[in-house]
Amino acid sequence: MSQQTIQIIEDERSISDALAYNLQKDGFEVISSTDGQDGLRRAQANLPDLIVLDLMLPVLDGLEVCRQLRSDSRTKHIRILMLTAKSEEVDEIVGFSMGADDYVTKPFKIKPLISRIKALLRRPTSKNNAQDSVTCRGVFVDRVNHRVTVNNEELPLTPTEFKLLWTLARQAGRPFRRNELMDTCRGEDANALERTIDVHIRSLRQKLEKAGDLIETVRGVGYRFRPE
Repeated sequence: MSQQTIQIIEDERSISDALAYNLQKDGFEVISSTDGQDGLRRAQANLPDLIVLDLMLPVLDGLEVCRQLRSDSRTKHIRILMLTAKSEEVDEIVGFSMGADDYVTKPFKIKPLISRIKALLRRPTSKNNAQDSVTCRGVFVDRVNHRVTVNNEELPLTPTEFKLLWTLARQAGRPFRRNELMDTCRGEDANALERTIDVHIRSLRQKLEKAGDLIETVRGVGYRFRPE
């Protein structure tokens, strides 16, 4: 397997250097930039597998870097993990129409961050839309057959519950706002218009039983499926 490349776009040297050191120890090639403009240029030139992108950057801020990466056919499939200093900024990141795949709030510990990076790298990119199933901690979701099993036991779900689970699980780690989830469910079940997403999520967690904690509440935002 070829060496994967991680680009760090972060103006705090202490964070950038510590993360680069630990990623290199784990066998990754690392490219570092300290401002958004240089980071964007290097991303377009090197096409890394994943970008760790700080929100607050000199010259060009993280959201603008993210927007330009997503609007470029060469870079739109690159996974992006956003670093943010304030939890209040999360809603802005999630609401950004072509935004980050995941986010981490500062301060953070390096090892858990690297675990998130590895989980994101295991996730299929939008370049390959052939993903028909997801497996996580004994939960198997089969999109083609609309089938869910937990530890090999069939789990009966409503069409709305299945759509919610599939939407969350196939992009594990990405937080979804409630209105985003509602939009994905409207075509599946008219009742989704009348019942709140929270009710469907509560029912889904109950049916998943011990695996129900895979669906996490993101305060002030909505829900996400916890990455492995």
